[in-house]
Amino acid sequence: MQRRDWITIGVTLGEMGRVTNWWIGDWLRYGNTQWGEKYAEASRITGFDTKTLRNFVYVASHFELSRRRSQLTWSHHAELTALNLEAQDHWLNRAIQDRLSVADLRIELRAALHDAHASLQSHRNGTPPQDLEHDTVVICPACGVRVPVSLSQATADLNPARSLADD
Repeated sequence: MQRRDWITIGVTLGEMGRVTNWWIGDWLRYGNTQWGEKYAEASRITGFDTKTLRNFVYVASHFELSRRRSQLTWSHHAELTALNLEAQDHWLNRAIQDRLSVADLRIELRAALHDAHASLQSHRNGTPPQDLEHDTVVICPACGVRVPVSLSQATADLNPARSLADD
């Protein structure tokens, strides 16, 4: 084998590895639609445990084929499943533009969540948000008030109490 062939094979394997989780998630979604939940059977067929298979399906169900970014990994998309569609698209585009690794994307999301939490704390303390020219909101889990947050902090539809507890 020549080095050029070895490189070509490596590129192909890398491309296949980036889409395998999608393929399995979509395959299992189809099977579940056609024949009911088949996680145990799919586990025997694929060798993946049922928790992993459920994760594949969960992420695949949150990103239809037309919204998936081929420049990003399945893991990039998995990080964004809790966000609304607008926020997901914002972060997917940002990850591509800024060439964010999954770890970098996670850090940026946490920073945005921290900023959104600070806005909520400000709201709870009776301080109104500074800038009302926002294009998304975070809902206060204590009282249900909608707190404006800029799209750069795009964490709308996250449950701040749940997300902060996960940290």
